[in-house]
Amino acid sequence: MSAAAATGPVVDAEYVAEIGRARRDLRALIASKSCAPIMLRLAWHDAGTYDKNTITGGPTIDFVPGRRDSSVAIEEGRLPDAKQGASHLREVFYRMGLTDKDIVALSGGHTLGKARPDRSGFDGAWTKDPLKFDNSYFIELLKGDSNGLLKLPTDKVLVEDADFRRFVELYAKDEDAFFRDYAESHKKLSELGFTPSRATLLAWGCRDKAKRAVTRTTTVFAVAVAVIACAYICESKRRLSG
Repeated sequence: MSAAAATGPVVDAEYVAEIGRARRDLRALIASKSCAPIMLRLAWHDAGTYDKNTITGGPTIDFVPGRRDSSVAIEEGRLPDAKQGASHLREVFYRMGLTDKDIVALSGGHTLGKARPDRSGFDGAWTKDPLKFDNSYFIELLKGDSNGLLKLPTDKVLVEDADFRRFVELYAKDEDAFFRDYAESHKKLSELGFTPSRATLLAWGCRDKAKRAVTRTTTVFAVAVAVIACAYICESKRRLSG
């Protein structure tokens, strides 16, 4: 599973101005925090995060960059309780403007990973290959009790509730439909409460150039950080030697 930026940059006056402000902020940060070596290392690692191939599989999920993480934790009890039923799931997800299809599609994320007793009180994997993103979660749900595989109460309710079950049956037989709907629901969930700026929308509006844009943008950013960091190191050495 991978995430792809939605466009290639549109270089207008506002975009250039934002890049200029970012450059000034970066220079100020490096100078005030003496973090040039760290920034140089960050640029090197950032450039090395691109994966040409992935063995996990799954859909490509478009995203629009620019959302800021909150510095304040939300109140407890906002996430679904795995011990609850259909009405609880709907209460939690409907509050966020999501639908039954979103609930089932996002539940399919359990195809990856395992539950840990120290974190959730449950233990085990939902599928036989928890390192691969596919539609096996739904296939196992329709089998009923699968030996050695985990099924939470909130998993079981997906086949017990008629409105949920129709999506389970669809995704079990049509992996492409699951990938498509999961990518759509994941994007919808990740962008809740986020209104991108005009500059961001301009910079990321060409979906047909998504993959190229990710590679190019990452490389340009890494090179820019590296150049600024190297310049600062050289300037610092020159001042010390002088």
